[in-house]
Amino acid sequence: MTEERDLWKETLARLDNVRSYLEINKGVYEYLSHPQRVITVSLPIEMENGEVRVFTGYRSQYNDARGPFKGGFRYHKMVTENEVIALSAMMTLKCAVVNIPFGGSKGGVIVDVTNKTKRELKRLTRMYTLALINDIGPEKDIPAPDVNTNGETMSWMMDTFSKAKGYNVPAVVTGKPISLGGSLGRTEATGNGVVMVSAEAMKHLKMDPKKTRVAVQGFGNVGSHAAMFYNRLGCKVVAVTDSHGGVYNPDGLNVDAAIKYAQQNKGLKGYTEKGAEPMDNEKIFGLDVEIMAPCAIENVITKDNADSIKAKIIAEGANGPVTADADPILNEKKIFILPDILANAGGVTVSYFEWVQGLQQHYWSLEEVNSKLDRIMKASFKDTLDYSKKYKTDMRMAAQILAVDRVMKAARDKGIFF
Repeated sequence: MTEERDLWKETLARLDNVRSYLEINKGVYEYLSHPQRVITVSLPIEMENGEVRVFTGYRSQYNDARGPFKGGFRYHKMVTENEVIALSAMMTLKCAVVNIPFGGSKGGVIVDVTNKTKRELKRLTRMYTLALINDIGPEKDIPAPDVNTNGETMSWMMDTFSKAKGYNVPAVVTGKPISLGGSLGRTEATGNGVVMVSAEAMKHLKMDPKKTRVAVQGFGNVGSHAAMFYNRLGCKVVAVTDSHGGVYNPDGLNVDAAIKYAQQNKGLKGYTEKGAEPMDNEKIFGLDVEIMAPCAIENVITKDNADSIKAKIIAEGANGPVTADADPILNEKKIFILPDILANAGGVTVSYFEWVQGLQQHYWSLEEVNSKLDRIMKASFKDTLDYSKKYKTDMRMAAQILAVDRVMKAARDKGIFF
């Protein structure tokens, strides 16, 4: 069974567990455990050599009970239908946890970007947008950057959609360049949100940031910004890794230097600094730290390595970094988990701000964006903690209960089939 299939299976299993806490009848559960629609598209693209190739793309629109669908769009050779369904379900729950008026979606195209030119990817993006022209839009479904896509990808998507409609539609996507109506603070929002809820967890656990050591696994956009904000909070970032390796310094790393190096060299491979030693990506999980922040991919903390984790807090910057069979081990060790649908929701929250700004054609300062984000992340942490106390369960289950409760109430209030 592939990791993508496991992710969907685990998503359903965790949703099913909510039934132990909330009164959900069978019909409501069936409604919540299926995507509203999954769109498959075939995308014929003329390559640079004149050859025509057909790529397969997906868009899973999971649930819009609380508002328009919202979710990322990725390019990867391992994209599957099950993967985008699982991630769209997680996005539905994530938007509910932070109480923003969106449902959840996810899209992707099966493509190996490492051997594609920029012009080929631009054609692919435009063709994907045209194939979904009647299924996306500011009031329907708002895509955003994800794996191997970025602000430039979103600018191509926005331009294609706008040309088809005959007028400029900045709110059709988020994560755009600032020059096209993007929001200040969006690039760093996910990593920023991870640290905002970590700060609340430290207050709850009576931990002093200045006495808190942090290890960050994954050093892309989310991980590098999380490391930067942990550093600004006063924490000591002692280890950072990516898929090529990383570094460890018990006295604390020069985070700004590591970020600069990773940006210039497309990763941490070869990075060193005084007092630091090489750190294997897998060995980072056994470090003696107070906070472990997995910010790369899913399924990196499993039953095989969960017992080696010494951290007091796990802050899930990635989607699904902890497998379901690892949860009982971590709970037994009384590790305080900040689940993905809470911890990494800063990105979609600022995407919501960008969507609002695009609809209103009125833009906020960075200070306003960060202030609004901080308020929402703090409130969401409190809501999740309150549910944890009310239902006497861990934070992951509490976030799931909170999210399902909000989606279920919205569906009931709209009178959807029950």
